[in-house]
Amino acid sequence: MSEASDELKTNPLLDTSGLPRFDRIEVAHVVPGIRALLEELEGEFEALEADIVPSWTGLIEPLERMGDRLAYSWGVVGHLMGVRNSDDLRAAHEEMQPEVVAMSLRQGQSQAVYRGLRAIREGEEWGRLDGAQQRIVAVMLRDAEHSGVALEGEAKARFNAIAEELAALGTKFSNNVLDATKGFSLMLRSEDEAAGLPESWRELAAQSAREEGDEPDATAAAGPWRLTLDAPSLTPFLEHGKNRGLREKLYRAFITRASTGELDNAPLIASMLKLKQEMAGLLGFATYAELSLSTKMAAEVGAVDDLLEKLRTASLDAAKRDLEEIQAHADASGEHEGDLCHWDVPFWAERLREARYDYSEEELRPYFPFPKVLEGLLALASRLFDVRFEFADGEVPVWHDDVRFVRVTDAEGEPVAAFFLDPYSRPAEKRGGAWMDECVGRSRVCVHSGESVRLPVAYLVCNQTPPVGDRPSLMSFYEIETLFHEFGHGLQHMLTRVDYGLAAGIRNVEWDAVELPSQFMENWCYHRETLLGISGHFESGEPLPDDLFEKIRAARTYRAGSLMLRQLLFGMTDMELHHRFDPNGSESAFDVQRRIAERTAVLQPLPEDRFLCSFGHIFAGGYAAGYYSYKWAEVLSADAFAAFEEAGLEDEAAVAQMGRRFRDTVLSLGGSRPPAEVFEAFRGRGPTPDALLRHAGLSD
Repeated sequence: MSEASDELKTNPLLDTSGLPRFDRIEVAHVVPGIRALLEELEGEFEALEADIVPSWTGLIEPLERMGDRLAYSWGVVGHLMGVRNSDDLRAAHEEMQPEVVAMSLRQGQSQAVYRGLRAIREGEEWGRLDGAQQRIVAVMLRDAEHSGVALEGEAKARFNAIAEELAALGTKFSNNVLDATKGFSLMLRSEDEAAGLPESWRELAAQSAREEGDEPDATAAAGPWRLTLDAPSLTPFLEHGKNRGLREKLYRAFITRASTGELDNAPLIASMLKLKQEMAGLLGFATYAELSLSTKMAAEVGAVDDLLEKLRTASLDAAKRDLEEIQAHADASGEHEGDLCHWDVPFWAERLREARYDYSEEELRPYFPFPKVLEGLLALASRLFDVRFEFADGEVPVWHDDVRFVRVTDAEGEPVAAFFLDPYSRPAEKRGGAWMDECVGRSRVCVHSGESVRLPVAYLVCNQTPPVGDRPSLMSFYEIETLFHEFGHGLQHMLTRVDYGLAAGIRNVEWDAVELPSQFMENWCYHRETLLGISGHFESGEPLPDDLFEKIRAARTYRAGSLMLRQLLFGMTDMELHHRFDPNGSESAFDVQRRIAERTAVLQPLPEDRFLCSFGHIFAGGYAAGYYSYKWAEVLSADAFAAFEEAGLEDEAAVAQMGRRFRDTVLSLGGSRPPAEVFEAFRGRGPTPDALLRHAGLSD
């Protein structure tokens, strides 16, 4: 038996008979396991190329099987990079990533496979394929062309070198952000430094001081308190910390993350922008944005520009009023002098919101313990989509004790899907933000033993405030919205009814439509029955009082113009960098950010602002020339929720009927049909931005 074949049989990372064996997988399994898998897949692929059968079963299904095996095992490695990061894992990932990219390019650039795909499209079988199958073949042809299948000689070699380098740079970018975030902390030792901070922050900061700061006697009342750049620490401090000097220090540290020394991402940004532009040129596109949009719902850059400009125009005056009102409130307080700075705005915006709507975020937290929120969220999904959820903790291995495992069944109790949920922040090993990813997707080809179809399983990852002592995680409203958002992504992955693995769930869905289900779910956070249903005071069990709900709903549009402009700054900067910016010119990426901010920010960035150095969405994720997708899809999601409003949110039967319709179209059809068709199948017409502007209070 060869070493490779032995590795394939004994390495738990390669065991595809069930869910990943997180109890057995170790870093030492990564390099030999992935290398052995690549060796076997290369042999299978060569055999496929040597005897191409241009048919669905002869070509598409074998490609799905091979792609799925690599996606499964390498996906576990990528998942652990996000939730259980370590130096050893990074080294293993860095060693194998070039080989994985090379295999992907090898398959994508196969002339034999490309000819086989074209033969399917041009042959007699084409007419016998259903619409989903035809769409899959068409996308595979397009992806082959975008992988450089038409390139030869030096152009092909250069394209491959660029692809490998971009992958490596993206990983390094993400690691630098994680290390820079992890590397900053302040130990606050006096009441003056912690003045204004709520009890929940003090408890978390004292716990952090005990666990990470070598302060075993730290208490919420007396400190010391450990302040970090992790969201559960950063955001409350900027909103409540009275010590202005510390707010400034924290803000400056946040906007300059990963911008100095060995962790400086600025050179990586410059390199990536040049490489992306060169890659686009090799494929015959004028800019990387044009390459990116050729795979998306938006027809062209002009369509994106038009939407973002319409939203900017609707938001700018409102954002200016926001800042004027916050400044006036700070001036009237007698506790602030002069113009507001960046580190003042969150603090005084929170004071104005408390005064205007008569509640504080800290007043809400006790009503939203995580177990109750999760229970209520699952109950909502049950009512809307006629599915059931069953906690199954302990039935499968997990990567951390905090992780929950939940099974999903239909109304008759038949299994439909499952998901892992990793809810809490762990800054020492877990990257920031929140995301949904595939563990396995639905497929009739890639099945486990005894199955007729493999059911989908999702990873849902958040970074909310962790429990403190014996008290459960008490969630902020933003953390609740984030959980609903990621759960929406998970629903599209889990409730798909498409059996073709290459178009099931979120696969094959255009990137600017993939946020539709996630942003749709956020709207339910402002629905009275839903919010009351997910609430229950962690001590008394009392639901959220009606008056507090009315204040939350009234505050929904608070600073909507400012928040809209912030997203537009990111989206327009991204599009400018990947379309009109010359990466070889005299202007830097940071110059572009400042130039765009002149039109999209009422308070201009500081000269040293290096936010782009931590903008992982476009430099280490899938949103390059695609960050606009959040707003593009928000138009779709708001319009979709408007259908429920028109049916009557208080009419349970009408809501249930609309929920089934949403499930049977948006959630069920996945990437089997173009998203415009899927949306129209649900809504009965194309989308308009009217509902989005109305929900944000920005309508005329």
